[in-house]
Amino acid sequence: MKTLKPRLAVQKMAPYSPPTGGRAGKMRLDFNENTVGCSPRVIEALTRGIGAEGLAVYPEYGEAKTAIARYFQVSPDQFVFTNGTDEAIQVFINTYVDDGQEVIVLKPAYAMYRFYAEVAGAKITEIAYPPEMDFPLDDILRATTKETRAILIANPNNPTGTAVSLDGIAQILRKARHAAVLIDEAYYEFSGITALPEIAPQPNLFVCRTFSKVFGMAAMRLGCLFSNETNVRYLHKAQSPYSVNMLAVRAAQAAVEDVDYVRNYVVEALAARELLCLGLEKLGIAYVPSSANFVLGRFGARALEVRDALRAQGILVRDRSYEAPGCVRITVGTREQTRQMLAALEEIWNNE
Repeated sequence: MKTLKPRLAVQKMAPYSPPTGGRAGKMRLDFNENTVGCSPRVIEALTRGIGAEGLAVYPEYGEAKTAIARYFQVSPDQFVFTNGTDEAIQVFINTYVDDGQEVIVLKPAYAMYRFYAEVAGAKITEIAYPPEMDFPLDDILRATTKETRAILIANPNNPTGTAVSLDGIAQILRKARHAAVLIDEAYYEFSGITALPEIAPQPNLFVCRTFSKVFGMAAMRLGCLFSNETNVRYLHKAQSPYSVNMLAVRAAQAAVEDVDYVRNYVVEALAARELLCLGLEKLGIAYVPSSANFVLGRFGARALEVRDALRAQGILVRDRSYEAPGCVRITVGTREQTRQMLAALEEIWNNE
């Protein structure tokens, strides 16, 4: 039977298949999630009586949007809810990028930037991180021209963990004044660097945040895409009106009310990050200094061996050799989880 061919851009794409199976019951240090789970208030909000009628109607976002706007210190008119950060990237691309227009992304970086740009048929310019993984600001500025339509940057970057300063972001916004610039702040709570207060004065700035990381709600698939009110009206036009479900916004509203939970988790994760780095240094394993809740370790030819040996002990880490040769990304969990992982790693690393 003759098959129907998709668009050429889709035919040329490499499939994205994250290794998400078989993770239950293991120490999850592979996807940069909150390793202890969400606030108890979120569970309470989700289990509180909803009723059949509540599930039968389309979601309303007004109350939750007001609460979440207050948490992020923005106006409700300055953001849209999205089905995870992935939809934020998709809506951003759909709103501002036509087929054949140039999009700048970094490499290595979160795969969905390139993914949605490819789906849109964009011309993709990749800027490579140098071997030391410092943010390639000068290379981005040189590559940005009047033909550039969009730039997508994670700050801190995944998987490197390195960040760009606010001054660096300001330089990019000035050079790319004819382009839409997205700063993905999925790991903001661990770095403390945010461009969010600049969305009003900077007409081409977009910022996205996620509830998948520090809030421990990856399964709920909720994000926020911020910009000035005019830009947000266009984002709404390019987005399905009910892409975010009622349970997700209810959970998010409860999550932002428990600021102590978030603060305590960040304190624990930062202490664990320091412990992890000290442990890697003790073993003589090089790593990239990180501003996020993960560390990219340089394991060289033993990268796959280390990943598989840790998995055999129920500890999951993420091999990133396909884009950062010899590197394994280790999520920072709690200090106790970090001690357990380092003990297992020491046994593996010294057993040559």
